[in-house]
Amino acid sequence: MLVSHRRFSYCAKLLDRIREVIHAHWRRVFQFAYRLLVDRDSATSIVEETFLRAYLGRSKMPPPQRVEQWLFRITAHVVASRYGQSADVSFDLLDETLRSDATRTDVVRSLTGNERNFLLWELKQGCITAVVNCLPLGEREAFVLLQIMGLAEEDAADTLGISIGALKTRLLRARKKVADYLSPRCEHVDPRNPCRCPSRLGIAISKGFLPSPSSSAVKLRPEFPQYFQSTETARRRDAMVMIQSLPEPDLPDDFPDRLFRLLDTGAWDRVKNA
Repeated sequence: MLVSHRRFSYCAKLLDRIREVIHAHWRRVFQFAYRLLVDRDSATSIVEETFLRAYLGRSKMPPPQRVEQWLFRITAHVVASRYGQSADVSFDLLDETLRSDATRTDVVRSLTGNERNFLLWELKQGCITAVVNCLPLGEREAFVLLQIMGLAEEDAADTLGISIGALKTRLLRARKKVADYLSPRCEHVDPRNPCRCPSRLGIAISKGFLPSPSSSAVKLRPEFPQYFQSTETARRRDAMVMIQSLPEPDLPDDFPDRLFRLLDTGAWDRVKNA
C-alpha cells in the first residue's frame, strides 16, 4: 500500500511538472514552430506533438534552465520528420506570387480604411516571414533561433545538435541569402527600392497570399514598429534589424487549455499504450 501511494505521489508530481512546462514554454515553442513553417495550423499541430513527445519522454526532462532548449530540439526534430530539409517555397516563387503582375487596384478599392491598414500590416509581416521560409530548414533553424528568438550561440548549437562552427556557417549563409533578396527589393530596407507594400496589396490578396478581408473579422493592430514607418527620405536600413523588429505571431488563446485537456483526459497515455 505504501509503495502504491508513493508511486501515485510520484506520478502526480510528474503531471504537475508537465503542466508547469506547458504553461511556461508553449508561447515560445509556438513562435519557433510558426517561424519555421509560416502556417498557424501546421505550427499548432507541431507544438501539440512536441509536448506529447515531451510528456512521453518526461523521465529525460532536463533541469528547468535547459527545458526550453530541450523543447526546441523536439520541435526541430518533428518539423524535419514531417517536412524534410528542403524549403517549401523559393525566392523565385515569392517573386512570382507578389511581384510578377501589375498592381491590382480593383481589389483594394473596396477595402475600408481599417481593413487596408490591417492587411498592409499582415503583408509586411507575411512577406518578411516568407523570405525566411525560403531558406533550407537547417539554415532557417539557425536563423530563427539566433536572429529572431535571441538564443545564445551555445544554446542554439545544443538545440540543433551541431557545433558552434557549423551553426555560425548556417547563420552566415542564411543572413546572406535574406539580405541579398531584400536589399534590392524591399522599401523597408531602402526607400528607393521598387517593391512597396501599398502597391502590392491587391496582388497579395488576389494571389491568395493574404485572405480576402471580412469587415467583421478585421481588428486594428497596435502601431507598426517604428522601423516600418519609413519615409521617402529615410536612410538605408539593415534587413536583419528589420526582421528582429517583427512582433510575435498571433497565438491561439485556447491552446494551453487544449494541451491540458489532452494531458488530463489521459489521451497522451493512450498514445503511449497504442
